[in-house]
Amino acid sequence: MGSLSKVGRKQGALSFISYGLVVMTVTHVLTHVFGGIHTAIFSLLRDEFSLSLKQLGIIAAIPPLCQAIFTIPTGLLSDRLGSKKMLLISFTVAVAGALLASTANSPLVFILAISMVYINSTIYHPASYSYTANAFSDKERPKAMGLHGAGGTLGHATGPLAVSVLIGVLAFGWRQVYMILTVPILLGVVMVLRLKDEPSGRAEVIDEPVDEGGGGITSLLTPNVVMFLLFRALASMGMSMISSFFVLYLMDVRGLTLALATLIFSSRMLLGLVAAPVGGFMASRFGEKRWLIYTSAISYACFGLSLFTDNLALFIALFMLYGFFNTVNMASRTSIIARLIPRRSRGLGYSLFFLPTSLIGAVAPAIAGLIADLYGFEVVFYIAIAAYALAWVIMKFMVKVD
Repeated sequence: MGSLSKVGRKQGALSFISYGLVVMTVTHVLTHVFGGIHTAIFSLLRDEFSLSLKQLGIIAAIPPLCQAIFTIPTGLLSDRLGSKKMLLISFTVAVAGALLASTANSPLVFILAISMVYINSTIYHPASYSYTANAFSDKERPKAMGLHGAGGTLGHATGPLAVSVLIGVLAFGWRQVYMILTVPILLGVVMVLRLKDEPSGRAEVIDEPVDEGGGGITSLLTPNVVMFLLFRALASMGMSMISSFFVLYLMDVRGLTLALATLIFSSRMLLGLVAAPVGGFMASRFGEKRWLIYTSAISYACFGLSLFTDNLALFIALFMLYGFFNTVNMASRTSIIARLIPRRSRGLGYSLFFLPTSLIGAVAPAIAGLIADLYGFEVVFYIAIAAYALAWVIMKFMVKVD
């Protein structure tokens, strides 16, 4: 009887998993596989095209700027056309961008290709997250978002990991990496084609925010939402300034090879396979905001401490902890916005949620590249920590989550 009850509890814990959630998780992997490649190969681009750090910063900044331009329109289209059609469009753009990158022979063509890859995720996110948010109740939503987010972290890790293996070990060229990674996209297309247009309703509508403005952007921008988006902007600034040049920092300052540097960078994101779903369950138990506040503080502290050690093993351990705790609250972030936005406007709501990341991503890498050129990578990272700290204060004291 004891073993049967344990099995029953396990099945109950996983009962929220559906085909739709599996599709969103797998496609989340696929939509992000290309996103981290270009920063992982910055050293190769720098040598091949004779680029400065400032120019590399511009390359890192332009794709998020393109994301920002398309963010609101794709959110509106998601609410109008539905998730399934938008996911298919996103994969079409992703494949086109990756194939263009695989043939790029100049920085301008490469920037165009990477911009298309980034626009793919801009199309994808409002559709996929609104689908997941609408399929689950407030209680189950963090768990579902945790699993959904785990797919994204695996996708983010796959690009740099592919660089480490395909270039560092198997001696492929960086263009071939883009070509090879287009193949798995076909799996995502097949899965999406079998998906229902919209989730069958398991979600319970409990104290949903009232949309008094007919679903327009201004009606969604309540003071609470604005403060949450400001938190997102500052946290995104910290993350963007760190991630854009971290592989170069490991190579130029810590003396690591490209293969080892990209392996470390991707391993931090691979931890998200555990961190994201675990974080979803913990947020469901302790509350989204409470879990976000505590884990963010630990994450930011770990990265800050890592800058003050010369011991490589300790540095890597602290960096991994930074990544783990920054990912373990992913479900909290994506669930909080669902609580703040009415159900029928969640496509647009998630566009607003990702807009600060795109806007900051268009500015932060260019600024970081300029600062790194003048003062070194460490100053860039200190500014990132300051942005993280201010974001934490805003989330703690200025965002109310029922």
